[in-house]
Amino acid sequence: MDDIDRKLLALLQQDSTLAIAQLADQVGLSATPVWKRVQKLEQLGVIMRRVALVDPEQVGIGLIVFVAIEAHVHSPDWLADFAASMQAMPEVMDAYRMAGEVDYMLRVAVADMAEFDSFYKRLIAAVPLKNVTSRFAMERLKHSTAYPLAARAFRDRRAPDDAEG
Repeated sequence: MDDIDRKLLALLQQDSTLAIAQLADQVGLSATPVWKRVQKLEQLGVIMRRVALVDPEQVGIGLIVFVAIEAHVHSPDWLADFAASMQAMPEVMDAYRMAGEVDYMLRVAVADMAEFDSFYKRLIAAVPLKNVTSRFAMERLKHSTAYPLAARAFRDRRAPDDAEG
């Protein structure tokens, strides 16, 4: 991963609809090497997919809830059931296994309190839980889907057959 790859990723994180020619112009290369770099970043899984970002308010999502969960048990079977439950609930935007007092943290997006109540009832019925604590977002002060791309943050992601260059 070099500076050009990081520039390409930064540009694509801001606007994934940029044409290869536009990307090439902005990073100072011709189109073919840029296309090959983007293809390689996709093959390596650095670029996972390209999506449209939607304004939640415009699609009726008016409530963001952060849900802290303490697990009742800590077994592989329970974790598999819990993970499958999270995948099956479209309201769960993010689900993280945590260190510390809370075992799992969810970011849940719903229309309103009634929809959250329905979600909550499905959540507590899905798997045994020790404790569930919800915190309701009143205002979003910052939101980004773009990761900071400092050089020190990257591991060498070259395929083994590319190790020489």
